[in-house]
Amino acid sequence: MNNNAKKPLRQIGVIANPEKPRAREALGRLAKCAANLGIEVLPDAAAAGLMGRGQGVEPEDMFRRMDALIVLGGDGTLLRAARALDGLDKPVLGVNLGGLGFLTSVAEPDLERAVECLVKGTFLESVRAVAECCVRRRGLETARHRALNDVVLASATMRVVTLILDVGGERVSDFICDGLIVSTPTGSTGHSLSGGGPVIVPEARVFVVTPICAHTLSTRPLVVPDDATIRMEVGEGSGRASLSVDGQVGEMLEEGEAVEVRRSTSGIRFLHLPGHSHFAVLRQKLHWRGSSV
Repeated sequence: MNNNAKKPLRQIGVIANPEKPRAREALGRLAKCAANLGIEVLPDAAAAGLMGRGQGVEPEDMFRRMDALIVLGGDGTLLRAARALDGLDKPVLGVNLGGLGFLTSVAEPDLERAVECLVKGTFLESVRAVAECCVRRRGLETARHRALNDVVLASATMRVVTLILDVGGERVSDFICDGLIVSTPTGSTGHSLSGGGPVIVPEARVFVVTPICAHTLSTRPLVVPDDATIRMEVGEGSGRASLSVDGQVGEMLEEGEAVEVRRSTSGIRFLHLPGHSHFAVLRQKLHWRGSSV
C-alpha cells in the first residue's frame, strides 16, 4: 500500500446502491461537499435518481471522464462496479453503507473527509489482483470473466461433483466435493474463509484453492503462485456444475468442460483514507480475540 500525492481529482464518477436506506442522505452529503470543493459529480442512473438529477451519466461516458470512482453501498456494489470497469485503470473509493464491508473501507461518517482527500491527493492506494477466468468447451474458449474476489465451480445439484484440478499444467488431484473456490487475496476473507481457507494479505502474489465439503478429511486449502494457470474440469459422471464469478455472474458447465483461472494483466486500484490499515480492518471485522478495536 502506497501513499499518493498525484494531481488533484476534479471529476468523480458515483455509483450507488439505491436499496441501501442511507444512500439518498449520503449522496446529498457527497453532492454538497463536492460543490464546496469545486468537484464535478458524474452519477450513474441510480445515484442520479436519488439526487434528483434526471437520468444520470452513461457508464462509458462516466468512466471516460472521471478521475476517480466513488462507490456508495456494500461490498456487493463495489464488486459490480469493479466488473463494470472491466480493467480500466481508474482508482476506486468504496464508502460502506452496508454491513460487514471488507472492500468498502471508508465508513459513512468519513465521507466528507474522503472527498477532501481526493481533492488534495492525500490518500493511500492499494493495487489489488484480479482473476481472469475463461470457460472451455471442447477445447474452445466460449466465455471470459473477471473476478475481484473468487471463481467458484460447484455442483449444480444436491449431489457431489468430481472436479479435476491442474495447476501450472500439472495434475493436482480429482476432488470429490461440493465444489472448488479459487480466491484472490482480496477474496480470501469471503467465501474461501467460510470454507476454511486462510486470510491472505492483499499484496501477496498468490491464489488459494479451497475445496467445499470435500469427501476426504485430509483435503486442505492449497495456496499457489498467481502466475500459474489453475484449471478445473468437470469430471466424468458428475453431471452439471455451476460456475459463479464474484457471486454475481456465471453459467452451467457439462462433463468434460473446464474453467481456467489466471491473474489478469490489469488489476484494480483502491483508495483509502490516510492511516488505513488492513490488519486493523481484520481485527475489527473478524473480532479477533485479544483485539481492543
